[in-house]
Amino acid sequence: VQLVESGGGLVQAGGSLRLSCAASGSTFSTNAMGWYRQAPGKQRELVARFTNSGSSANYADSVKGRFTISRDNAKTSVYLQMNSLIPEDTAVYYCWGNLRVGVHDYNYWGQGTQVTVSS
Repeated sequence: VQLVESGGGLVQAGGSLRLSCAASGSTFSTNAMGWYRQAPGKQRELVARFTNSGSSANYADSVKGRFTISRDNAKTSVYLQMNSLIPEDTAVYYCWGNLRVGVHDYNYWGQGTQVTVSS
């Protein structure tokens, strides 16, 4: 199974970007998916993710009201709409999935996509 991201880039402060992530490969089912980010010199941090039940989403306080996570009906793709971007949002954004393959659950990560917000 692999997660493939797209949609990063360079944007001015106040602008918007939409990230996409698609899971593909072996037969699997999705427990949870979401987005993390890592800025230079900092630890990777949660941005937004669906709960395991899939009924709701959790957001980092720093992005609440600006970012929205969504997914497709098949739960194999997840999206992150980022509005009102600020320079502090500059980071590599990683798609994450906790997927069930066979009888085991595994964490998978995408390759990362760079988001740069200029002031």
